[in-house]
Amino acid sequence: MDAVRNADKDVAVVVIGYDDAAHVTDAVRSALGQGPAVREVIAVDDCSTDGSADLLGRLAASEPRLRVIRRRVNSGGCGTPRNTGLDAVTAPYVMFLDSDDVLPPGAVDALLAAAAGARAEVVGGLCVRRELPSGREVPWQPGLYARHAVVPRPARRPRLVHDTLCVNKLYRTGFLRAHRIRFPEGRFPYEDVVFTARVLAAAPRIALVPDRVYVWHVRRSAERLSISLDRAGVDNWRARTEACRQAYEILLGAGQKELARAARAKFLDHDLRMYLRELGLRDTAYRRAWWELTRAHLAQYDADDWARNPVAPGRLAGRVVLASPEPRDLPRLRELAARPARLRPPYARAADGTPVWSGDLPQVSLEPLLSAPVRTLPLAVDAALRPRARDTRLRLRLHELYGRVGRAGPQTVEVEWCHRDDAAVVIRGGTAALVPCTEAGGPAPEGEVPGEPAGSDICGPAETPATWSAEVGVDLSEFVALGAGTWDLRLRVRFRDGGSREVTAHALTGAGLLRRRAVPSARRGVVLVQPYPTHSGALALRVAPGVRGVLSVVRRRLRRLLH
Repeated sequence: MDAVRNADKDVAVVVIGYDDAAHVTDAVRSALGQGPAVREVIAVDDCSTDGSADLLGRLAASEPRLRVIRRRVNSGGCGTPRNTGLDAVTAPYVMFLDSDDVLPPGAVDALLAAAAGARAEVVGGLCVRRELPSGREVPWQPGLYARHAVVPRPARRPRLVHDTLCVNKLYRTGFLRAHRIRFPEGRFPYEDVVFTARVLAAAPRIALVPDRVYVWHVRRSAERLSISLDRAGVDNWRARTEACRQAYEILLGAGQKELARAARAKFLDHDLRMYLRELGLRDTAYRRAWWELTRAHLAQYDADDWARNPVAPGRLAGRVVLASPEPRDLPRLRELAARPARLRPPYARAADGTPVWSGDLPQVSLEPLLSAPVRTLPLAVDAALRPRARDTRLRLRLHELYGRVGRAGPQTVEVEWCHRDDAAVVIRGGTAALVPCTEAGGPAPEGEVPGEPAGSDICGPAETPATWSAEVGVDLSEFVALGAGTWDLRLRVRFRDGGSREVTAHALTGAGLLRRRAVPSARRGVVLVQPYPTHSGALALRVAPGVRGVLSVVRRRLRRLLH
């Protein structure tokens, strides 16, 4: 704290906004509320038409630390107003804040203390994504900010390229100006990806702190979605691939070869997988355009890019896209893009026995799966659930994967249901033995669906044994006691040597498995229960107990349809 006391009035916070009168003053007040360390808050209004500038002007009349800059022409993006604010900064350090987000109390003090203590040009802290109106919070890149750390050069921590946000960091103003680091001008979505690459290319001394320093508000029902959420048009993907391409070129041009490689790996692991999970929701024209853009981007990768961690799900998916001129296998790619990844059947082999993606795409070899640790394998588990008033059962089956699962000896599966809006709320569903099926076949789980993809039969023709099955009871009263909510199924498969692998399960469809059911309840009268597949195909469960709960589901559905 002594470092903070000696650094009073050392920080400028640049707040940018456009037509966000509903939130911009909250953002500004969160910056002013950081205390004496904040010398100035520079609010840049990007030619709003909703009265935002007037609100800021009235606030500035009573707050001498607030300066309002009104742009005469809308820039079409976030980079230009940030540059405008940066040019006006007089403080030794600067932060950036968007008009619909907030800085939590103590954020500036935590970052400033780390900057002084580590003599760092850049300090990063934990950002949390807060879903509204539910309030659910998800930490952004928590592994980077698990503990205090000092990184003398970014190349020593390649994982830094995964945090492309500019808002959860404190920058020494002189460092940015000395290296002429600015944001791309005009309408340039994902400008922070390029800005972050320019920062890392300048090789700053970086400090990392575990403190929460930024709250990123996610409003999926907003009339105007943020750039990161507005992914319905293919132009969004075009902008994202261009930003990632420029980031790679910037890092490579600065001699940061390891960081440049890491940036390409991050594209496969994060960007590609995120959009693949949603690709099945788009129309044919979008899919074709997306596929063409992706293949053009991946064609720039070289052999070393593909050789690193060859079993990583993003790399496997990228190789499939690159090998096929037309969109294909979207349901299977969606599952591979899940977290954790699931590689569903069929499990094909080339003529020489080498595992391959499919019989008609043998050039995509899956041979690295034969030597990868079991804890990293994209294991596929199917799940069937039909809610009943009594004796609701969850039936599971684990697929063989080129003999790796059988050699590891799966023993048990542990079941958990995690609340979507509060990860700390967990219903433990018990542990069940995994029973192997013989090559000759065996009884399919109740609710097995005719017409599932080839190789998905619980004991169909495949390597011996084809699958392992398990069955666990589901006590709906535990869900009812916790009120309305959405629950994600999480599984942990344990093996003979004591090792384990956390997995999710593919939701089987058909035969009424995913229908919404009204189940009688002694406590609430009626409970509305619906198993459903997420965007990645994983089984999840919606529960709405009581008449109020049922009505809330109906209201949410109506709002979604109207939006």
